[in-house]
Amino acid sequence: MVLDVLHSFEAAIVPYYDLLRVFHIISIISWMAGLLYLPRLFVYHAERGTTSEVRETLSIMEWRLMNYIMHPAMAASWLTGLALLLALPGWGPHLWMIVKAVGAVCLTGLHVYFAYQVRAFRKGGRTHSGRFYRIINEVPTFLMILIVVMAILHPWDGVFADLRGE
Repeated sequence: MVLDVLHSFEAAIVPYYDLLRVFHIISIISWMAGLLYLPRLFVYHAERGTTSEVRETLSIMEWRLMNYIMHPAMAASWLTGLALLLALPGWGPHLWMIVKAVGAVCLTGLHVYFAYQVRAFRKGGRTHSGRFYRIINEVPTFLMILIVVMAILHPWDGVFADLRGE
């Protein structure tokens, strides 16, 4: 029964596969923009947020970036990514796909951590130094490179071929 539902979904979505890819890429770009910019705001907040006016301005910017751009973009990235995955016939376990998925899960974990930081700054706390936020700002870049390499080059493509009987 579950397989019938998946096959029906696959048949329904295949004509829209390229359009779905377009929305996936746009949502990923939006999400990555937030993941790359928000730590920079954290640096300013940690180092220059000495007056209440500056702290309030940065808190509003961080909150709006997270809630108006990053949360929706992350949700759209996951929904379109899973739909693309389900629309692929015979998508069995490929090592590159597993590594890409782990990278996406790590980006999601980083997103959740950044959301926690937004809340902490909003409550008036300064949780880390500017140097910490400069360093953590490199993590999304590293994960993005890993995910793009996996998605485009498909390294180790035949590693699980024996398991699938190919």
